[in-house]
Amino acid sequence: MLETQDYACPYCGEPAEAVLDLSGGDQQYYEDCPVCCRPILFQLQTDGVQWSLEVHREDD
Repeated sequence: MLETQDYACPYCGEPAEAVLDLSGGDQQYYEDCPVCCRPILFQLQTDGVQWSLEVHREDD
């Protein structure tokens, strides 16, 4: 089950879109910003039909 979520890079503030695979349950992983290439920590929380995504700087 794939979803998309808009987010702003916590470093440069540029908008981007993440493609999320909700079938894997709760997840924590890094992806580089498509604009400034700095590592962003993605924290995906899933709970039934509801889910949430938080993005953080690597040093937060």
